[in-house]
Amino acid sequence: MDEIENYSEKIHEQSNEHAHHILSEGKERWVLFVALSTALIAVLAAITGLLAGEHADEAMLAQIHASDQWAYYQAKGIKSETLNQTNKLLLAFGKTPIAADADKIKDNKKEQAEIKKQAEEFQKESDVHVAKHSVFARGITLFQISIAIGAISIIVKRKGLWLVSIGFACIGIFFLIQGIWF
Repeated sequence: MDEIENYSEKIHEQSNEHAHHILSEGKERWVLFVALSTALIAVLAAITGLLAGEHADEAMLAQIHASDQWAYYQAKGIKSETLNQTNKLLLAFGKTPIAADADKIKDNKKEQAEIKKQAEEFQKESDVHVAKHSVFARGITLFQISIAIGAISIIVKRKGLWLVSIGFACIGIFFLIQGIWF
């Protein structure tokens, strides 16, 4: 992500320098609007990047919690099976099984159901954050493309490319809004 941000910052800086040079000569006022819109798009890209990073972190934390719960679920299952096998061995040797073990097995099964429910909830939470991260990542990409095309429009002095840049920024804004309201 840093490479993309550094790259866009360099493009933005170069286009601003080029715009300043053109404006100092008194030529083509539209270049000022390109520089201003590019700066605004860079701010939107930074906000979107922050939101994307936040959702990536939250997705990872929820996935870790889900994995912890699944490990706990398995541990309860192993304990129950160990108690069950111990009682089977006692029966095979003609001994009386431990009554408390049967109760413990039932308790473990009940706890496993609750643990499974929690693990599935954490997994769903992780999936939601991953989906939001993907939406924000698309927005970042479109903002970066917009910034690059805006810079190119100044360099090649084509106003039409600036309008294309604005189009990409509008689509980026759509993804930003979609990520927020998702």
